Amino acid sequence: MSSKINASNEGSAKQGYVRTPQNENKLGGTIVVFVIMMALFLGAVYSLSFLTLGNPWPMAVCLGLFALAFWIPQTILGRSDSAGEH
Repeated sequence: MSSKINASNEGSAKQGYVRTPQNENKLGGTIVVFVIMMALFLGAVYSLSFLTLGNPWPMAVCLGLFALAFWIPQTILGRSDSAGEH
């Protein structure tokens, strides 16, 4: 199972090299992204401890952090633009 090909590639990949799920991300970068996104998610859960009926702002913070924790990996870091790659 080689990732080298003879045909020309389109996109930002190097000539003669295909990005596959096995060689797309480095382990260190993946761990860093996971830790950051988990911190956002846990911050969202922690903000709920300050929620009262008189103060709705912790819920707004929770929704914002929760949305970022899922939106960043799926859109900015994800492969949403690779539907026609293979």
